[in-house]
Amino acid sequence: MSAQVQEQMSFLQPVNETEVRKAVVKELKEYKALRVAVQNKQELKEKGIGQLFPRLQQTETINELKAKQIERALQYSLDEIERRIIEEKYLSTSRVKDITVYIELNLTKDQYYERKKDAIAQIARALGMI
Repeated sequence: MSAQVQEQMSFLQPVNETEVRKAVVKELKEYKALRVAVQNKQELKEKGIGQLFPRLQQTETINELKAKQIERALQYSLDEIERRIIEEKYLSTSRVKDITVYIELNLTKDQYYERKKDAIAQIARALGMI
């Protein structure tokens, strides 16, 4: 590593991988509901209906932006294997064990965990979390 790269890296704050993972996983789980909310809003708009349920918070615009930005992060910041890991592990409607995912994707345990860690870091970068 060159002296310039080492100097640049010394300015970066160390990243707590556990905290990053928790934050990204929380957002991915929320994304499932946000995606449904965006689809529901579109459906209401197409039918010419305003609001079916009482609105308890005015977060519609924020929710739409979050859903779009997470979708963009999943689509453009991950390769196919990373995207499949995230989709199967965190965006599935059922609880899925890691072993099930890495066997299905024909990865070794080490390959799987490395790719999953990289995918979570890429999502965090794409969303401006790190």
